[in-house]
Amino acid sequence: MALFSTGILLSLLLTACASFKSAPLGSQLKKGNCNQQVVYRYTAEDLPRPLHELNLDTALTSRFSFSALNAAQAIGVLQPLRQYLQAWEEYRSAPTVEKSAEVLALTQRINQLITVAYLEIAAAAGEMDCEEERADQIAAYLKGKEEEVEMKLTVGAIVVGALGAVVTGILLTNDEPGNASEALGIGTGLVEATLGALILAGNRKVAFYHHRNALSDIWTGPKTSTIFPPSVWYYLTYEKPDSGERSLRQQLVDQWLAFSRLAEVKEKDKEKVYGLFFGEGGHYTAEQLAERANMYDQVEAQINLMKQDLKQLALEFERLSRR
Repeated sequence: MALFSTGILLSLLLTACASFKSAPLGSQLKKGNCNQQVVYRYTAEDLPRPLHELNLDTALTSRFSFSALNAAQAIGVLQPLRQYLQAWEEYRSAPTVEKSAEVLALTQRINQLITVAYLEIAAAAGEMDCEEERADQIAAYLKGKEEEVEMKLTVGAIVVGALGAVVTGILLTNDEPGNASEALGIGTGLVEATLGALILAGNRKVAFYHHRNALSDIWTGPKTSTIFPPSVWYYLTYEKPDSGERSLRQQLVDQWLAFSRLAEVKEKDKEKVYGLFFGEGGHYTAEQLAERANMYDQVEAQINLMKQDLKQLALEFERLSRR
C-alpha cells in the first residue's frame, strides 16, 4: 500500500514536471516585433569610404577632431562641411546677401543631417534593446518554470523520504515477517535518488527563433548589412590601420569569445552552439537566452557610442558657426 501511494505521488510529480508549455509566450518564440522597418539593401560601394583613405585638407583637420570627422563621413556630412567652409571664407572676403543665404542654408542642411543620423542611430539601438528584452523576458519565464518544478521535486523528495521512514518504522514496530521493511527502504531510496537526479537535470529548453539576427552580422562581418543602416555599419566596422585598435564589431566578437558562455563551449559543440546563437534559432535554455540578451545589450552599447561622436561633431560645428 505504501509503495502504491509512493508510486502515485511520484507519477503526479513527474506529470507536473512535464506539464510545461510555451503557449503563454505566444508569437514571441517564433517572431519578434522589434523591427518595423524595411530591410536595408545597399552595396559595398554605397558605404562611406574609410576616413583614413581620404585626402583631408587642413581647413577641416584644423577645425574638427578625428572622431567628429569620422562621424561626419559616416553620415554623409563631410562634403557639406567642405562647402560650408568655402562659402564662409567667400562671405568673409566679400559679404553679400547671396553668400549669407548660402552659409545659412548649408548650416541648416548640416544640422538636419546630424538630426536624421541621430534618429537613425536611436532606431538601430532601439531594435537591439527590444531584442534584448525579448530574450530576457523568455529567459526569466523559463527560469521561473524551472524553479517551480525544482520546488515540487524537492518537496516530493522530502515527502517520499518521510513517508518511507514512517512506514518502515511501523513495519519494524509490528515485527512484520519478511523483507518488507528492507524492500521499502530500497524503494524509497531509489525514488529519492530519481527525484534528485531530476532536480540536477532540470534545465528546460524552449524553441526560440530569430530569422532577423543582428548578432549574425556582428559575428560574420559581411561587407554590408541588411539590419544596420550604412552609417551605423560603417561606424561599427571602421578600423584605422595605424591606431592599433580593432573595429568595434571585432571587439565585440573578441569579448564574446573571451568572456561569454561562448568561451566555455567545447570544440565538438561549437558548430551547434554557434549555429544556435548566430543562425535562425532553435532550442534555448534559460541561461543561453540570458546570454543572448547580454550580447544584444553589448551591441546596443557600441551603437550608442556613435552618439558621442555625433555630439562632438555638433558641438564643434556649433562653435564654428558662431564665429
